[in-house]
Amino acid sequence: MASMATATFTSTLSSKPRTTLFGNSRSSFHGLPVSSSPHLQPIKSTPQNSSLISMSASATPPYDLQSFTFDPIKESIVSREMTRRYMMDMITYADTDVVIVGAGSAGLSCAYELSKNPSVQVAIIEQSVSPGGGAWLGGQLFSAMVVRKPAHLFLDELGVDYDEQDNYVVIKHAALFTSTIMSKLLARPNVKLFNAVAAEDLIVKGSRVGGVVTNWALVSMNHDTQSCMDPNVVEAKVVVSSCGHDGPFGATGVKRLKSIGMIENVPGMKALDMNAAEDAIVRLTREIVPGMIVTGMEVAEIDGAPRMGPTFGAMMISGQKAAHLALRSLGLPNALDGTYAGSIHPELILAAADASETVDA
Repeated sequence: MASMATATFTSTLSSKPRTTLFGNSRSSFHGLPVSSSPHLQPIKSTPQNSSLISMSASATPPYDLQSFTFDPIKESIVSREMTRRYMMDMITYADTDVVIVGAGSAGLSCAYELSKNPSVQVAIIEQSVSPGGGAWLGGQLFSAMVVRKPAHLFLDELGVDYDEQDNYVVIKHAALFTSTIMSKLLARPNVKLFNAVAAEDLIVKGSRVGGVVTNWALVSMNHDTQSCMDPNVVEAKVVVSSCGHDGPFGATGVKRLKSIGMIENVPGMKALDMNAAEDAIVRLTREIVPGMIVTGMEVAEIDGAPRMGPTFGAMMISGQKAAHLALRSLGLPNALDGTYAGSIHPELILAAADASETVDA
């Protein structure tokens, strides 16, 4: 696991990236050029670009749709395959390197960045059946997703097309970002998403967070209607809390820290100010108590930062920063303490929060 990573880690932060299991694309964390196929390059939404979309109307499925039949299978085989694989995942990730609570845009971006190191095991806990948080839509249930520059470099790395404007870019549907990052992330062998699973509590040993207490989300929502239903646990060297802003399942990480006396207060978000909010979210992403990093909109809850509204760049870059904070905590190469090599675009240097902003346990 993490202890083996020093010898095997292929840094995407190097000026001369080496080929890895996942190809040789470079991390947008440093604003380095990203090699991708021409059809994934960002394009402007103009009528002239319609010719770039090739519709292969003559292609036919490799089977006969008129007389299609499936190979036979026993129902018990389906049950065993699902059960065996899930139980093996639970065994594998019961003690893991990093557990991320919340699979919204910040949590997914964090997991994606961490997963580039194949020796770091990453478990993602998501209470909803459908991960992605609020990143399936833009504001007010509209489709488009606005991302302020220079966070568009992360979209270049993922290969997500956008309409480029002067200071920002627009993805025609937010689901393009969410589905793309999930498809890339979940294909990696060192990541497991446990959706429909809630984090009910933290594991705390002494003054350090050491994992999370889990239960089926449906069980968590019905504790008051049933008799005692005890939980399960996931131990982790690092917990990343990306539970979003306050709500039924929101900001649960920092609210729990307050209730057990590890932090003094959770003042909640201030009123909306996009320009102040996004910078603050990234700047204040940090290890809030030993063993627990806070990222995304949960940062605004603990620091009283402004809400940002329907713009998503800070979620992506906050997630990336959280990943490098986790790598640093694991003693691995990261972009925050000078253990990388190569040049960095100054606008993407994400400094850690000042020591005065970190809460002592």
